[in-house]
Amino acid sequence: MKFAPFALEKKIIAPIILMGLLVGCSNSTKLQNPFEIAHKRIGLLTDSIPVFELSTIFKNDSIVKRMAEGKFINTNNEIEIYEKGGKKLLVLEAKKNFDSTATIESIRIIDPRYKTAKGLSIKSSFKEVKSNYTISKISNTLSTALIFVDSLNIYFTIDKSYLPQKYRTDSSSKIDISEIPDTAKIKDMWIGWD
Repeated sequence: MKFAPFALEKKIIAPIILMGLLVGCSNSTKLQNPFEIAHKRIGLLTDSIPVFELSTIFKNDSIVKRMAEGKFINTNNEIEIYEKGGKKLLVLEAKKNFDSTATIESIRIIDPRYKTAKGLSIKSSFKEVKSNYTISKISNTLSTALIFVDSLNIYFTIDKSYLPQKYRTDSSSKIDISEIPDTAKIKDMWIGWD
């Protein structure tokens, strides 16, 4: 019997390579967190997914499309996403009305399970926002301070009841970041995609 070192090498190396490929592939197929907010993405939904694909993205949830009727009602169509148990998760708005190929323009986050990697959610305080993100802009509206975090395409409101008295009846004054208390809670939270 002759010794064949090359054949023995093949029998040992081939299984090792195969195991390496399997381990490498299993690590790269991490499941996407369905509640994670990131730049241009919330869960499995990205800024490039058309409306007609929502039933695939939210296959375990209920989708309710609200159509605008009449000239006195908001002309935008809202798409509400509910868990099967009835809890509202999100309110989406398409870039174009009545167009299933349109992409999503804005998302109102309702459910507090939707969070950024740093924990920002609808239940966060202003301190959590300014400690973890750069605030791009603060706008003064009639009843809220509108705060923008451009790195995530997120904007949210804080009720003016948290602000000093001088801002509560004035929507023209510029609100300084130092005038918003750390304890101020987020009232509403949206993602805006251009």
